[in-house]
Amino acid sequence: MTSPSETPSRAPGWRRPVAWIAALSAGTVVVLAIAGGIAVATIYPRLPDISELSDYQPKQPLRVYSADGALIGEFGEERRNLTPFGQIPQVMKDAVLAVEDARFYEHGGVDYKGFARAALASLQGGRKQGASTITMQVARNVYLSSERTVQRKTWEILLALRMERQLTKDQILEIYLNQIYLGNRAYGFAAAAETYFGKPLADITVAEAAMLAGLPKAPGTNNPVANPRRARARQLYVIDRMQETGFINAAQADAARREPLQLRDAADPSRLHAEYVAETVRQMMHAQYGDSIYTSGLKVTTSLVAAEQQAAYRSLRKGIMDYERRQPYRGPEAFIDLPDDPKALDDAVDDALAEHPDNGDLVAAVVLQASAREVRAVRANGETLQIAGEGLRPAQSGLADKAARNIRIRPGAVIRVARTPKNAWEITQLPEVEGAFVALDPRSGAIQALVGGFDYGKNKFNHVTQAWRQPGSSFKPFIYSAALEKGFTPATVVNDAPLFFEAGAGGTAWEPKNYDGGYDGPITLRRALQQSKNLVTLRVMQSIGAGYAQDWVTRFGFEREKQPANLPMALGAGSVTPMQMAAGYAVFANGGFRVNPYLVTRVTDARGKILMETEPPVLDEARRAIPERNAFMMDSLLQSVVKGGTASRAYQAIRRDDLYGKTGTTNDSFDTWFAGFQPTRVGIAWVGYDTPRQLGVRGETGGSLSLPIWTGYMQAALKGVPVAPLKAPDGVLQVDGEWYFDDYAPGHGVASLGLDPALAPLPAEDLAGAQVAPPAAPADRNRILDFFR
Repeated sequence: MTSPSETPSRAPGWRRPVAWIAALSAGTVVVLAIAGGIAVATIYPRLPDISELSDYQPKQPLRVYSADGALIGEFGEERRNLTPFGQIPQVMKDAVLAVEDARFYEHGGVDYKGFARAALASLQGGRKQGASTITMQVARNVYLSSERTVQRKTWEILLALRMERQLTKDQILEIYLNQIYLGNRAYGFAAAAETYFGKPLADITVAEAAMLAGLPKAPGTNNPVANPRRARARQLYVIDRMQETGFINAAQADAARREPLQLRDAADPSRLHAEYVAETVRQMMHAQYGDSIYTSGLKVTTSLVAAEQQAAYRSLRKGIMDYERRQPYRGPEAFIDLPDDPKALDDAVDDALAEHPDNGDLVAAVVLQASAREVRAVRANGETLQIAGEGLRPAQSGLADKAARNIRIRPGAVIRVARTPKNAWEITQLPEVEGAFVALDPRSGAIQALVGGFDYGKNKFNHVTQAWRQPGSSFKPFIYSAALEKGFTPATVVNDAPLFFEAGAGGTAWEPKNYDGGYDGPITLRRALQQSKNLVTLRVMQSIGAGYAQDWVTRFGFEREKQPANLPMALGAGSVTPMQMAAGYAVFANGGFRVNPYLVTRVTDARGKILMETEPPVLDEARRAIPERNAFMMDSLLQSVVKGGTASRAYQAIRRDDLYGKTGTTNDSFDTWFAGFQPTRVGIAWVGYDTPRQLGVRGETGGSLSLPIWTGYMQAALKGVPVAPLKAPDGVLQVDGEWYFDDYAPGHGVASLGLDPALAPLPAEDLAGAQVAPPAAPADRNRILDFFR
């Protein structure tokens, strides 16, 4: 037994080191506390003022919307849709809190328990855990860099503590949910919901919220587009955390794990395509407001109607692809070597298809096996396609044994495929031809649909506003309108007989022809426009004078210098844009008024303040371009073209009595048009090559190529629109079923023209300045400036 007197002599043996350690530890704590205090005293006054966060205004892109609120484009460094806290769905908040900061509403900006838990997990060699709270992440994302240093972490902690004193928890979480980067240029969860799922944040499910909540940790590697496997693993972890933290129950968690996610697909047929419109608006806004448009959050509302834009886009692409199927197969886009190693094969396919991305519904694929009966190919997403039967028909020449090497479909060939109406795959090809479609409301000029080309990614040239092309016979109605003011009537009889123009000084002879090469003899003006008779139009033009006709067409908005005062102008030898044609035909559609096409209806700033608003024009006499009775008479004539003339396919397809229009095809089928309207819609369709050349081996016409595009749009746009009967204005009368101006009734106007059977050569004065082809052999004269229907 040890006596009490022995205790002091043995105490230093084990207590002295402990005392030393305790003293050292206490000293260390004191030193660290002093150092920390000095650091805080030094750094705290230098912290940025965070009062501005109480009125959080981050960078926001320029956004462009349709009239009915569909987003059609955004431009800026950061895609962000600032969403107030109360409008963020609870499931999104819960998913973020579960995985990022479950104790967010309990700690004061720094989660000391979280620090301890992360440190313990690290010491035990477990899964590495983060210790940054949401408040600390906001501090870092708004004010600091992402470098990993002690100084940056200190600033982050101090900023977090300051935020917690000056802002509410909901304010901090709102900033986080709108500020965080989530990949694919998306900042904030509202932008990410649109980017990845193509839907508003308010509509997301638990499974989708979990996928989005998994992105902040690593928006690149957890991206469901770039790395679906890692994204899926992260999503499942978030769902587990939501269940563990009590935000969802076991049944909800199981349902979320089983839910298949539908990621937004560039080839999604329901996706609204209005890229040409968005770019046009961007240029307009930049001219007005400068570079600030990319960060200030301007919102631009256009006159575009989403459903009509979609109909126009689909109809134009369908029309061009239908034409493409009638053309010879030009062969694969490229050829690559296929390695034997599966990993190397995947890399080779990925590299090849990166250079040949999908073009909407025209999907790129690499051929793995090919025969005359079946082609097997793989897409960029790994999907393997089996193409057989009718799906091989468009590319049969490329599957023949004797096919030239450059068009032969063989393993390693990069081809295009598309879904058929029967949901099978068929081989196709990217079109070389281009097209355009524009529709507007003739009562106001509001543009309701605009497609500037087959695909914006392929060709950014806006053919609606920038392409100057010859309109062919679609220009004839403006000449007929001029003739009505000179005493011509729909019943005027004009001789559809040969014309021959002698060569003038330094010029060439010209013998124009009708499209079919024949002649109908005496024919009424109405019938001549129905059948697009070139010889009748030229006789009318010669009668009224090219100078007068040139003056008249400027009333419709056509530029004088683009419409030379000569006879070929009557057949559409001048230059127009599809937009000009839409404005011109709107005059016929609205009773004779000139309206200016417009696209932007409203511009607001990020707070919703209106910066600009467009008021629809008032159609008063100050805007009158032609007399109302002239517009009515032209409507009557253009209705005949649709009901029984070159555009009768439109009437057969739509079966409405309020359709009006005119086909147009230029010399050698370089350009095809259809320009038409219903009293609430004007639509213009054009197809041609950027470098003009013949459309097809045997040529195409406005009726075969452009009219179906117009018809497809109108079928969708006019659903539910009441038929608007043609109403006669003052100043016209009807005699024996035909309309006349009351002062040009039978016996008073021009009764006939060119009925003298003598076909003496006609002078060439009106050909001055015309672009006439070089002399041709007599047998080929029909090819000189022969502007077709």
